[in-house]
Amino acid sequence: MSTPNVLPVPGPAPLVEVRASSRLVVRKVSPETIERVVAVLAPVLLLGLWEALTRSNVLDQRFFPAPSSIVDTFYHMTFKMPWDNSLAYHVLISLSRALIGFLLGAIPAIAIGAIMGLVPIVRAAVQPIVGALFPIPKVAILPLLMLVFGIGEESKWAIIAIGVFFQVLIATAAGVSNIDRIYLDVGANFKAGRIATYTTIAFPGALPMIVAGLRLGWGSSLLLLVTAEMVSSQSGVGFLIWRAWQLMTVEDMYVGLVVIACIGITSFWLIDALESRLLPWKRR
Repeated sequence: MSTPNVLPVPGPAPLVEVRASSRLVVRKVSPETIERVVAVLAPVLLLGLWEALTRSNVLDQRFFPAPSSIVDTFYHMTFKMPWDNSLAYHVLISLSRALIGFLLGAIPAIAIGAIMGLVPIVRAAVQPIVGALFPIPKVAILPLLMLVFGIGEESKWAIIAIGVFFQVLIATAAGVSNIDRIYLDVGANFKAGRIATYTTIAFPGALPMIVAGLRLGWGSSLLLLVTAEMVSSQSGVGFLIWRAWQLMTVEDMYVGLVVIACIGITSFWLIDALESRLLPWKRR
């Protein structure tokens, strides 16, 4: 007697699979992803609120123009202006000044800071000078720099370099002086020379503090750059902001401020990427 073919009745397995798949979906949403979404949504919501308050005349458009009008001004300054008066031209000029001044200040600061951290007599001689000069507002010496170097590019490079120098110097000296003594003793046991001690012990050991000093120094360079361009320049983002104040074109002023903010954010991302490359052992 043949047994009739009976179709299998679906059991509870699909429910188990659905539950398991739902668990997998929940696990995919990591805290880092949530933080990234919040980091993107928060500025967007703030801009939307700003736009709504401006359009409803709660905010005075003479001083707080709508973000949409700022975007239109940004487009006009970027694509509708002649090259020598466009936003891209002024941004490139400002970036070149900031980079040159930054390198002029950071490179000698790292070298002198490493020596200060390793040689106590040098630290004793230089530290009082740094303590006396560092608190002086760098903007206050801009007129003196303009007398010495003129109103050209050299005075802007000089004030940026001075501001960066002290930030990086203090960070480098602190990083080198806080290296564990045992590493220096190991280098001495292996007959490491002074240059080898700098390059293989002092510099790698102080690298986290050096990167922190570079980050602070770059921020200071942007601040001093805008100030110098406002005082003695016919180009650059600082000049655009100052000219917008003189002509009462508030949208142009906001464009300059947004550009400086974007440069700061982008440069800090690049410094973080460099730090991750140079310090893979550092947990972020």
